[in-house]
Amino acid sequence: MQRIASQGADSSRVVKRRCKRRRFSFLTNILVIRQCRPCAIANFAAMHPAFDPYFTPYLDPTVLAQRYAELARSLHRTPLMQSASLNAWSGAELHFKCENFQKSGAFKMRGVANALRELSLGGLPHGGVCTHSSGNHGQALAWASRELGIPCTVVMPSNAPQFKKDAVRTAGGLIIECEPNLAARIEAVAREVGRTGAVEIHPSNQAPVILGQGSAAWELLEDCAARGIELDWVGVPVGGGGLLAGTGFAVARWNEQRGTSVRVFAGEPSGADDAARGLASGKIEHNADPQTVCDGMRTELGSINFPIILATVAAIHTLDDPEILAAQRIIADRLKIIVETNCTPPLAAVVKQAGVFKGQRVGIILSGGNLDLSTHQWGPSL
Repeated sequence: MQRIASQGADSSRVVKRRCKRRRFSFLTNILVIRQCRPCAIANFAAMHPAFDPYFTPYLDPTVLAQRYAELARSLHRTPLMQSASLNAWSGAELHFKCENFQKSGAFKMRGVANALRELSLGGLPHGGVCTHSSGNHGQALAWASRELGIPCTVVMPSNAPQFKKDAVRTAGGLIIECEPNLAARIEAVAREVGRTGAVEIHPSNQAPVILGQGSAAWELLEDCAARGIELDWVGVPVGGGGLLAGTGFAVARWNEQRGTSVRVFAGEPSGADDAARGLASGKIEHNADPQTVCDGMRTELGSINFPIILATVAAIHTLDDPEILAAQRIIADRLKIIVETNCTPPLAAVVKQAGVFKGQRVGIILSGGNLDLSTHQWGPSL
């Protein structure tokens, strides 16, 4: 496997990966199974020794589709939107999956719903659940836990937006604040789990959470296929990596089932670019002091989602904050919907990397709409 890091003419870092092996067909390093299923699954696991065994049954696209159909009963089927003016502006054919209309206002409810479903099979814990979050995952977990009648504790960085803290409390979550760094989050969760016996539901590095997040991409592909549209790309933002890994896994299984060649890319703030660096180096990288307006992306990839990202993601594009804010503004101007800053890097990447995406059919998951309108500083109108 060869990793290629390239610089676009506009200095945006793009990380791509290819495979030179001829005995496998790789679609942006997604193994397309052309063998009997047991051999194919064994080969996939062998090529990715860190691959979590939880995913093994779902390497069968039929099994994955069944799980997503079951999960859909507890979620909103969020709409697919298009804009002729955005297509003309970007040079691509864009299809937006609007997870800002999901329960709790973000895609995070998908991972939470799947994780709690798995947890409930063994009996719900008396100590409840615990997590760390800058807001959206914590809000989703608090909301779902309240529905199940179990306590929920959310460790939040002290610099998390106040309106997101308020949303977690309104949903019934207990908040413990910590220093705004990943180590402090992890330490606080471990302390709370030890004290209460709560079960940790990690926001991005837990197999059931990752699988659940992938359902957004699966629905996007289903809805496009129902309209006779075969996408070239699916784009998502990347922070902790749960949505990106889930998307990569789901798209790989879709390609196997349908014989398509959809590729996956991500957009990432240049001030918190560990995922782009990690895809280039082949190992988990760290952000010493992440600086970006995207509050939900000041985190890092994890040991469970990283191998999936390495195996299934074609490129990660880094964007500066002004580019991200401009993309957020044009979504509001043209689609007439409110999305949070965290979800606009993929659109900014499509515009900045016009040579890659011009004329392509691109699905973009708008990951959330939790935005404090009273304090938000909008980017320039384009």
